[in-house]
Amino acid sequence: MRSSRTVVYCAIDNLIPLTGKPIVGFPDFLHQLSSDGIPCVWVTARNRLQLDSALRRLAHAEPFIAEAGSGVFLPEDYFHLRQAHTIRLGRFTCIPVASPQPAAREALDQLAEEAGIGIVPVRTLSHRELAQNTALEPREADLCRQRDFDELFFFAGASDADIRRFLGTATQKKISVRPFGALWTIAVGRSIGACVRELSKLFDRAMRARSLSIALATADEAADLFPACHRAILLADRSQPAGKPPAAHGAPLKSLPLFSPATWDSVLEALRFRQF
Repeated sequence: MRSSRTVVYCAIDNLIPLTGKPIVGFPDFLHQLSSDGIPCVWVTARNRLQLDSALRRLAHAEPFIAEAGSGVFLPEDYFHLRQAHTIRLGRFTCIPVASPQPAAREALDQLAEEAGIGIVPVRTLSHRELAQNTALEPREADLCRQRDFDELFFFAGASDADIRRFLGTATQKKISVRPFGALWTIAVGRSIGACVRELSKLFDRAMRARSLSIALATADEAADLFPACHRAILLADRSQPAGKPPAAHGAPLKSLPLFSPATWDSVLEALRFRQF
């Protein structure tokens, strides 16, 4: 546990690739946050197995939110507090927000039947087919499909109208369906906002004070995360220039260019002095 009352919720999928090195400056930024005692919670659409290599390589020992808001994963003995309902997943204690599998599998089958549309669950593919459809190396592709909460799939011969009908039925049933690269992902009850609230309650109790939640994300990862936090920092790329924040961001927003050499120092300054 850390002593700072500031907690950073950082969407990492555009900062740490599945293979290769993180974006320049990000590892040093994480190290500096740790030195300053500022917890950094990773937020990702990946599962815990896909994160394992990056967690070890970057020596990251903070909680994380995985599978796009499906659950909060806590390192061993991070909070010395009695928590709400938890389950054990691998080496982590997890606060589930979405319904664990097989809920997503069953929801996918039911939605496909009701919409009269063909779908192919990723779990049914062979290793070779999986690698071809995900453009990942076989080992990474196999880790990708081992989900705790959500289900990966793609549409088989569906028209745009078919997909819209499928998504509309999912929305009516309050089931989350969203793109996942070239694939789609479905989960029952997931919510990044609920994950942030669960973690914030634990940080508040541990600090005996109200924590300040600060979201950090690129534009295409901001929609769900920014409204869940008190403040936000947009890492603007070429498609979303700095100084031009998204129209609906929820939290008070600071915008910085993602690829500027001074960006990570500017983010640290904003976090240390709460400059928004």
